[in-house]
Amino acid sequence: MNTTTRSVLMLIAVLLVTVPVYGQEFEIETPGVVLTGIPFEILVRSTDGPVPARMTAGLSLRVGANTHPLIPVGDGEFVAEGVVVRGTGVQSIALSWEGTVLGEASSRAVPGWLSIVPPFLAIVVALIFRNVIPALFLGIWVGSWTIAGLSLAGFWRGLLESFQVYVLGALSDPDRASIILFSFMIGGMVGIISKNGGMQGVVNLITPWASSPKRGQVATGALGLIIFFDDYANTLVVGNTMRKVTDRLRISREKLAYIVDSTAAPVTCVAFVTTWIGYEVGLIGTAVEQIDGFSEAAYSVFLSSIPYNFYPLLAMFFVFVVAVSQRDFGPMYKAEVRARTKGQVLSPDADVDEAAVSGKELRPPQDKPHRSLNAIIPVGVLIFAVLGGLYATGEGDSLRDIIGSADSYRALMWASLLGALCAALLSIVQRVLTLHETVEAWYAGLKSMLFAMIILILAWSLSSVTEVLHTADFLVSILGEALNPGVVPALVFVLSAATAFA
Repeated sequence: MNTTTRSVLMLIAVLLVTVPVYGQEFEIETPGVVLTGIPFEILVRSTDGPVPARMTAGLSLRVGANTHPLIPVGDGEFVAEGVVVRGTGVQSIALSWEGTVLGEASSRAVPGWLSIVPPFLAIVVALIFRNVIPALFLGIWVGSWTIAGLSLAGFWRGLLESFQVYVLGALSDPDRASIILFSFMIGGMVGIISKNGGMQGVVNLITPWASSPKRGQVATGALGLIIFFDDYANTLVVGNTMRKVTDRLRISREKLAYIVDSTAAPVTCVAFVTTWIGYEVGLIGTAVEQIDGFSEAAYSVFLSSIPYNFYPLLAMFFVFVVAVSQRDFGPMYKAEVRARTKGQVLSPDADVDEAAVSGKELRPPQDKPHRSLNAIIPVGVLIFAVLGGLYATGEGDSLRDIIGSADSYRALMWASLLGALCAALLSIVQRVLTLHETVEAWYAGLKSMLFAMIILILAWSLSSVTEVLHTADFLVSILGEALNPGVVPALVFVLSAATAFA
């Protein structure tokens, strides 16, 4: 073989080796924001299919001044693990093969402590001003400002993107949209059965039994558990209806407020189907998505968590302990002594707007019968529709497997629609409400859910911001080894209690 032939063959061999790489394009997927000193991953993907095995060894990724090897994870996909940057600001990223740059990208590094500022700020502002919506939005804004760059331009851009990017993103997810829709529909159903006298009919079944202060308190607590599907409806119906009974029995308004408050929200957050389900399942679903290898449905996790909801369970338990034992303490004792001895059920210093708490918008017509079945049937349809929907969309041999694999969002949407339609149909067929009044009642019930849904959307948005800022990774890096796992539930409870107190 002469020199010319050997040279031609060597050139052909080099071309066969280099053309597949130079002929391919690569995408570098890197976080827009990374934390200083916190490891992260970078994914490199070939847009032209698999890369020849003989070429993979020559691929490397340079981040700042450090070079990281690429590990194949699939056809044409590579990952650089444990990438760490030590400085702040823009970090250049370059993909190269044997010294030749094939692609470039960049990320911006920020100090890790900045990642906890948005949620911490939201909690502090909520505690100071006692209004959660401005607090959540401020947290989103500050987080978006951090992501966009802590500059004057980033300040303005962060404000715009906090709404256009993160709030919009919270609404664009189909599962989250499902939560909002079925929560509104359940609220609408509650509005209809309040307006058609169904819930008043349930109340009328209980009140005749309340003939003494002890029985009056037990009846109020029992009614608070029966109207389990919405805390707002519970408060309005139980408070407004039983107020006449408790006033007659010389039970203080303070005691009535305690009983109503300690049954309304607690029973709603542990009952099987309520207007709180959307909020709770939404938060659980967001957390589940961040747990690798965990695939149980969010609704199944909610059902499994009910026995561990100690606060609402104990709150309801102590309502009946206090009612049956007739033992009061602190200011409650003084209020009960005043009511029993002086007949003053309302404190002379109380500033109460009776019209504001009367619930006139959903007050049932007085000239129409108040039938308990008008509430019992729609709620029964709602519950059985959820069960049927879970069974229809789930798979497995056992009931737990079926519920665990079921599409809870679809089941709840079906159930809320059927429950609202059932309540509307009963109202119109019996001529308790006209079509117009039914729609107005549905809308009034829907409006009662609006505030909670706004909070939920903002909470989702703040969650997205903290995900971009890798807040969880930073907390794991500083607490993962030092924090005892058994302390985590108590810590979460204390933080939740502080936020709720605000």
